[in-house]
Amino acid sequence: MAGIRLLPEESSDPTQQHPPPQQQLQTGREVASDDERSVAADSWSIKSDYGSTLDDEQRHADAAEALSSAANFRAASDYSSDKDEPDADAMTSMLGLQSYWDGAYADELANFREHGHAGEIWFGADVMDTVTSWTKSLCSQISQGYMPNHVDEAKPESVQLDDKYLSCWSVLDIGTGNGLLLQELAKQGFIDLTGTDYSEGAIDLARSLADRDGFSNIKFLVDDILETKLERRFQLVMDKGTLDAIGLHPDGPIKRMMYWDSVSKLVAPGGVLVITSCNHTKDELVQEVENFNQRNIAMPQEPNTIKDQETHRDRPPFQYLNHVRTYPTYMFGGSVGSRVATVAFLRN
Repeated sequence: MAGIRLLPEESSDPTQQHPPPQQQLQTGREVASDDERSVAADSWSIKSDYGSTLDDEQRHADAAEALSSAANFRAASDYSSDKDEPDADAMTSMLGLQSYWDGAYADELANFREHGHAGEIWFGADVMDTVTSWTKSLCSQISQGYMPNHVDEAKPESVQLDDKYLSCWSVLDIGTGNGLLLQELAKQGFIDLTGTDYSEGAIDLARSLADRDGFSNIKFLVDDILETKLERRFQLVMDKGTLDAIGLHPDGPIKRMMYWDSVSKLVAPGGVLVITSCNHTKDELVQEVENFNQRNIAMPQEPNTIKDQETHRDRPPFQYLNHVRTYPTYMFGGSVGSRVATVAFLRN
C-alpha cells in the first residue's frame, strides 16, 4: 500500500513472536485497517499476528480468507521465485488473476440479487469521495485554463466549480468493478461516463446497480485493459486499484508495461489520467510513469515528418500534474506516508 508500515507494538510477554526482519515489507507498501475503511491486512500482517503459534496450513487458509474478503495489494516487485514462503505469495497473487475476480463478482452479483447489496467499495467510501471531489476540482480548473502548480491545493478565486465545465469531459473508468466510482462522478456533474472491466460478472453487477440507482446513462463494457478493443480516446481516465491488481499477476512486470502502452492510447491529448493506489506512493507512481516515458521515447517510431519526430522525442507521453494531499499521513522511522495515493498525469 501507499503508506507506512506500523509495526506491531512490542509485547512484554517474552513468548510473543514477531516476524524476522526479512519478512517485513518496504516502507510505503501497506498498512490496512478495517476500522479506518482501508483495504485490509496482507499476508505479512496475518503472519505477524499469529507468530509461530499456528502451522503453515492453518495460516495459509486464514490468509486466503482475509485476502478474499479484503483484497490488500502488494507490488509486483515484491515477487520472486526464491521467496521463503512461496505459498503465501501464491495466495496474494490470486488477486492478479481474472479467475479470482470472476468468482468474486459472481458472489457479489448473487448477493445483490438476493439482498440488494452493492458490494465492496475498494479503498472505502471516504477515499472514493475524496477522489471524485478532487477530480472534479482538477477538471474544472483545467477547463478554465488554470493548470495546478504542483505545490499546493489552493485554487485561484476565479475558478468556479460549476457542472457546466464538466460536460466536455468524456470519462473512462478502467477496472470499474461495481461501477460505484462512476456513480459518484455522475453526482459531481460528469455526464459522458464509461466503465470497463474484464470480468463479465463485474459489468453485470455495475449495470444492475446503475439501473437501480438511476444512472442508466452510464455505459458499461466488457474489455480487458491489457488487450483493449476500445477505439475511442477519453479526456479523463480513472484507475482505482486496477494497476495494483495487474501488478499481482505472476507476469506482473510485463503486464504493467502492457498496461501503460494501452492506457497511453486511451487518454486523449491534453487529457488526464488519475490513478489511485493502495500499493504505491506518489513518488513511486511518478517514477513508473517516467520509466514508461523513457521507454516510449527510446522506442523506434515511424513519424510522418521530421517535425513529428522532434515532437515525439521532446514530449514524453505523460507528465506529472498533481496529487491528493488530504489523505491522513503517518510518521514512522523519519518517513511520512499515507495508506492511499491518488496522482494525476497529463497526456501530452
